[in-house]
Amino acid sequence: MLKPAFQKDNALLADIKAAHDRPDALHIWWLGQSGFLLQYAGKRLLFDPYLSDSLSRKYAHTDKPHVRISELVIEPQTLAGIDVVTSSHNHTDHLDAETLLPLIQANPAIQLVIPEANRAFVTDRLQSEAAWPIGLVDGQSVTVDGFVFHGVPAAHNELERDAEGRPKFMGYVVEVGPYRVYHSGDTLWYEGMVEWLRPFQVDVAFLPINGNKPERQVAGNLNADEAARLGKEIGASLVIPHHYDLFAFNTADPADFVQACQQYNTPYRVMQLGERISLSR
Repeated sequence: MLKPAFQKDNALLADIKAAHDRPDALHIWWLGQSGFLLQYAGKRLLFDPYLSDSLSRKYAHTDKPHVRISELVIEPQTLAGIDVVTSSHNHTDHLDAETLLPLIQANPAIQLVIPEANRAFVTDRLQSEAAWPIGLVDGQSVTVDGFVFHGVPAAHNELERDAEGRPKFMGYVVEVGPYRVYHSGDTLWYEGMVEWLRPFQVDVAFLPINGNKPERQVAGNLNADEAARLGKEIGASLVIPHHYDLFAFNTADPADFVQACQQYNTPYRVMQLGERISLSR
């Protein structure tokens, strides 16, 4: 039995529309795995959406089956009014053609932010013009439709770079209105990470909690304890966990994250699928 969403499909779309009544608040919805929808002053940013079953089909008859354990909250083609979407790296749950192509069709003016090192791979997968994605490297900033993006390196599992020294795995600190949010992408804790992030004084940090277990045969992430500690050390006002409750072989118990946050006195919120939280100054 799939874990049910807090709200999905038409109910979720109605909630997104209703949030327009509070344009001064930062609205956040968790769409599953590492996918988050942000809305502020009528503008919408979608972090790393995976809204299909492409990986379950791909690995169905292998030694690494991607068995879904939670409901799909929304079909990508129904998400209208999306201004910007990101991909933090090339793994399919962060760069899914079956999610992005319908999303692009529903939002012809949408802009895509990617690590610059991944441009050729991204445009090949999406069959898009080579110049269309907006590429970032670490330490670079760019404004996209009112969202200010700052590139931060990520280690999945290494701080891997291309021949020109550009990171293949990235996180993004995004400024919108008075808020600063950090989406980690997929990452382990690496030397200098806290120093990268602490100066931003982020209001919300989206951090993975599924851990790093070689027997899973996939690259790893922060575990629950590390995510809680990292959130505390960078001074985040709120930490929201992600990258769990999608595939049976690669998940974590958010209760462990809650326990760690309580231990370190880290401010946190565990979201349900399709749930909205709204922050206001």
